[in-house]
Amino acid sequence: MIDLSMQRYALLALAAAALFGASTPLAKLLQADITPGLLAGLLYLGSGAGLALVKLALRLGRHAAEPPLQASDVPWLAGAVASGGVAAPLLLMWGLAGASASGVSLLLNLEGILTALFAALVFKEAVAGRIWLAACLMLAAGLLLGYDPRAGFGLSLRTLAVIAACALWALDNNLTRRISAADPVNIAMIKGLAAGGINIVAALAYGASLPAALPLAGALTLGWLSYGISLVLYIVALRHLGSARAASHFSTAPFIGAALAIALLGEPVTAGFVTAFLLMIAATWLVLTEQHGHAHVHEPLVHEHLHTHDAHHRHAHRGDEGPEPHSHPHRHEPIAHSHPHLPDLHHRHPH
Repeated sequence: MIDLSMQRYALLALAAAALFGASTPLAKLLQADITPGLLAGLLYLGSGAGLALVKLALRLGRHAAEPPLQASDVPWLAGAVASGGVAAPLLLMWGLAGASASGVSLLLNLEGILTALFAALVFKEAVAGRIWLAACLMLAAGLLLGYDPRAGFGLSLRTLAVIAACALWALDNNLTRRISAADPVNIAMIKGLAAGGINIVAALAYGASLPAALPLAGALTLGWLSYGISLVLYIVALRHLGSARAASHFSTAPFIGAALAIALLGEPVTAGFVTAFLLMIAATWLVLTEQHGHAHVHEPLVHEHLHTHDAHHRHAHRGDEGPEPHSHPHRHEPIAHSHPHLPDLHHRHPH
């Protein structure tokens, strides 16, 4: 049975996957007018520019303010931008230039399981057995979905570049989780503007030319929705679910893209797609029905994030913090208790 009080943020991860998955068939329509490298840059730039407008609208609308990025967040954000926004797309484009598209599509399914591996081994996130099983099912479903008997898997620098891109995106996911308490719109906006600017400059330097106004507007709008809004939702999911679980839900993106390709591009419904879809459903069910609860200790902690006054937020106020939810620096006193939880901002204890 799904406990929505604990798993409700999984819906944001699935919505992020839906938006990102939609970008695949829609971007394919744009490739007739825009080269792949330039298209990647425009999608990121549209993400950053669109979120700058969202940020302005939120400020004018007097919505509850998320906390700003702190100086201590800058190294994590810089690492996320460099790894996932700049290096990974460039490695992918270079690898794709000398490898089969079908082979690359299979290799890209490694991102989800690599995210879980980084989360568990490097960042010490608690990853239960059912989450590992779900990640493996997602990987198997992705491989089945993209399998082409003509795909080449010879080990080469090109295929290694694609694998390295997946590893860098997995690292990006875990680095972003470290700063997920801060304003997700700010984080995604900075990532989009930085990655978009660098990738566009690189594409133009390699001979690409800007497209006509209509495909240019289409690419920027698609980037705002499928990269920008999607990333904002994903960062909020990271805040509440942790890297491994959020990545497992986000791994549904290829299936959503494939379903839209069937609907929009007239691609056939194959036995492989149906089987992969069933595996995806099983993996998602495993993650959504997780029940993780045990006695644990909260160490003293001072941080800032958007919150309401629940069992973990019983701190004093000055009186000028504004209505809930609100954000301000606050201290958590030591506490020991037992209840169901996920590796959110307050439950990153050792196991």
